[in-house]
Amino acid sequence: MATQVIEMWDRLKAVPGGDRVFSRAFAWKAPYFRTIRPRFVQIGPNYASLVLPKRRAVQNHIGTVHAIAACNGLEAAMGALAEATVPAGKRWLPKGMEVAYLAKSTSDLTCSAETDPDDWTTGPDVPVRVKATRDDGTVVVEGTIHLWVTDRK
Repeated sequence: MATQVIEMWDRLKAVPGGDRVFSRAFAWKAPYFRTIRPRFVQIGPNYASLVLPKRRAVQNHIGTVHAIAACNGLEAAMGALAEATVPAGKRWLPKGMEVAYLAKSTSDLTCSAETDPDDWTTGPDVPVRVKATRDDGTVVVEGTIHLWVTDRK
């Protein structure tokens, strides 16, 4: 059974500019994501990815994408994955994030989130693997976001 997020993504990605409309709507629902201007690339059960454009507003003092902006991109990818994957009758909340900063973020970043299908049935702790990758393929941030998945009340 497709979630609302997957249905909306599938409907909009089929039309020109639909991915941008989806990305803006997603950021409208969670306003703190607007600061990074995510452009979603793929959304489905157990996987989501987006591009975080490198621009002045997300740069630090040395001209690279700020570490916390990268984490914001990772959390946006995780949120799309969680909404696309959470079983019916369940809800999710992030409960922690562990990341390592591995290299300078000198380009746009592709932020991705991934889970194993079995994790959603064995919870309540669901680890989401996240990473941010430069245009040249170098992983610049990698880690895990832990979700707390419980019955919807």
